[in-house]
Amino acid sequence: MVTAVRVHAFGGPDVLVPEKLDVAAPGAGEVRLRQTACGVNFIDIYFRSGLNRPPALPFIPGNEAAGVVIAVGEGVTTLAPGDRVAYSAPLGGYAAERLMPAHQLVRIPDGISDEVAAAVLLKGTTAFYLLTETFRVEPGMRVLVQAAAGGVGLLLCQWAAHRGAWVIGTVGSREKAQLARDHGCHEIILYREEDFAERVRALTAGRLCDVAYDGVGQATFPAVLDCLRPRGVLASFGAASGPIRDLEVNMLAQKGSLYVTRPTGAHYLGTRHELERAAQAVFEAVRHGVLRVEISARYPLAAAASAHRDLESRATTGSLLLIP
Repeated sequence: MVTAVRVHAFGGPDVLVPEKLDVAAPGAGEVRLRQTACGVNFIDIYFRSGLNRPPALPFIPGNEAAGVVIAVGEGVTTLAPGDRVAYSAPLGGYAAERLMPAHQLVRIPDGISDEVAAAVLLKGTTAFYLLTETFRVEPGMRVLVQAAAGGVGLLLCQWAAHRGAWVIGTVGSREKAQLARDHGCHEIILYREEDFAERVRALTAGRLCDVAYDGVGQATFPAVLDCLRPRGVLASFGAASGPIRDLEVNMLAQKGSLYVTRPTGAHYLGTRHELERAAQAVFEAVRHGVLRVEISARYPLAAAASAHRDLESRATTGSLLLIP
């Protein structure tokens, strides 16, 4: 039997319960993984709270992990025991061992540790499609990144700056401000001390931003729309403060014929080709120093509730890991 963290009822961090479970032999097309590091992400909180609905209760949360293949099922020819792999697939990640469909796994390249792979794959592929497909960031563009010192935020800042954009980041403290600046932000706004929309207008001399990447949600809306130039794009990719519930279409016309989208990985990484392309881009960016992966805390698997409390407090920076 192995340790896994399960949710039997939706609620706060205390519903994350460590339990002992059996893991079956892999079936056709499956592999059995011994997991070495599990990523902690806001989407895990959405599932735990019931904002996102799992197929059934109880369930094992977790959408990102890395580990070693220990057995393969019938028909699996692309992987073998001993291979290091990672994934960013829905649910089941908070476990010491698990079964996974082989087609959802990507190999971890030499030179990248399991911990880095587990910390960067989901967030990195998110940053990749946000910057290249949701809105294609080009040299000279003005980009706003909300929560710039968070897990996705730090990656967005670095990658957008590498692509030649001028990056404005919002953060909640001076410590986070320095971290964001060290990761590509050209200008920092302390959103607790100043009106971020007014500050964006001042920083850009009224030209505003081409795109705003916002994983905060309710707390920054609708003010974030005032940061966008006419026909600018709001990519609302998360809801750390709660979901946006008061979007009116006419507001978009009044504020400049704006575009608002709510991208998710299911629609950008849904095919094997899309997944491999994004994962390769992320790992190459890490290997070449375009992306520096900040792991701010590691917790034992059984302490998943503590990790969720810390993440929900919005006091963390970078990535959090559970170590089985």
